[in-house]
Amino acid sequence: MVKVGIVGGTGYTGVELLRLLAQHPEAEVAVITSRSEAGVKVADMYPNLRGHYDALAFSVPDSAALGACDVVFFATPHGVAHALAGELLAAGTQVIDLSADFRLQDADEWAQWYGQPHGAPELLAEAVYGLPEVNRAKIQQARLIAVAGCYPTATQLGFLPLLEAGIADNSRLIADCKSGVSGAGRGASVGSLFSEAGESMKAYAVKGHRHLPEISQGLRRAAGGEIGLTFVPHLTPMIRGIHATLYATVADHSIDLQALFEQRYANEPFVDVMPAGSHPETRSVRGANVCRLAVHRPQGGDLVVVLSVIDNLVKGASGQAIQCMNIRLGLNERLGLGHAALLP
Repeated sequence: MVKVGIVGGTGYTGVELLRLLAQHPEAEVAVITSRSEAGVKVADMYPNLRGHYDALAFSVPDSAALGACDVVFFATPHGVAHALAGELLAAGTQVIDLSADFRLQDADEWAQWYGQPHGAPELLAEAVYGLPEVNRAKIQQARLIAVAGCYPTATQLGFLPLLEAGIADNSRLIADCKSGVSGAGRGASVGSLFSEAGESMKAYAVKGHRHLPEISQGLRRAAGGEIGLTFVPHLTPMIRGIHATLYATVADHSIDLQALFEQRYANEPFVDVMPAGSHPETRSVRGANVCRLAVHRPQGGDLVVVLSVIDNLVKGASGQAIQCMNIRLGLNERLGLGHAALLP
């Protein structure tokens, strides 16, 4: 049985880890931390988990207790994993970070986008980007896994087949993305209040979103060179989900785009290339660790439109983290993640 620790268990990604791991036959959550809720039982804070974690309580982060775990997930705000990751790695514990602390390879670039110096630049060289559809082999050997972000997951999975095949104009990529309010986290925020976000939709961070350098870094790797990306996120009045509408210019009309996408993801258990002409909905992935894709060429022109939907808390965060854990530990990749999406 894999002994699991979770640092920062009171946010949405933390409780989603708990929900998914409760159904994992090879994992047991032994430690869960929260400075503000130390001593509170998990089942008292989250009644949906009654019967699964009745004896487990939040505790103050302790390096010795966490270091005794086989795997520790960081479901924390940016900057927190910097302080503890090195100690846990030295103790022989696998670290899987759901924040952005180790996603960017350049410490100065990270500092620019996150407004603080990087606290553990010495670990960046060994951190493996946790997008299994790209880095499965590296994840199998990693000590430190930086789980891909939500917008970056939906966007990269949609663009990858085009860029890897070298058929798109890499200088003119557009990602028009919509996210539910849970993407802003569980902390109190006026903009996330129901009366503020309901019955409305807005774009934000058009000048530059923190996920832009992460997306660009991944797309450069896929393209094997520089790319030009316009990324515009939007807040939509739903709780879960990301819908990414992606645009690329593909002048070669002889390419069977449907076959290209189906072949690229034929062996990926959590990417579903839908039949030609489909329009995937966010509700079709709600609560599930799956990305659904559809590819279109409107009016038979040069512009290709890829539709990509994920649950931002599952394939965009906690589910993907567990998928990475399964790969790293040589377990069946689907363990704890095989349930269907919720509908309605």
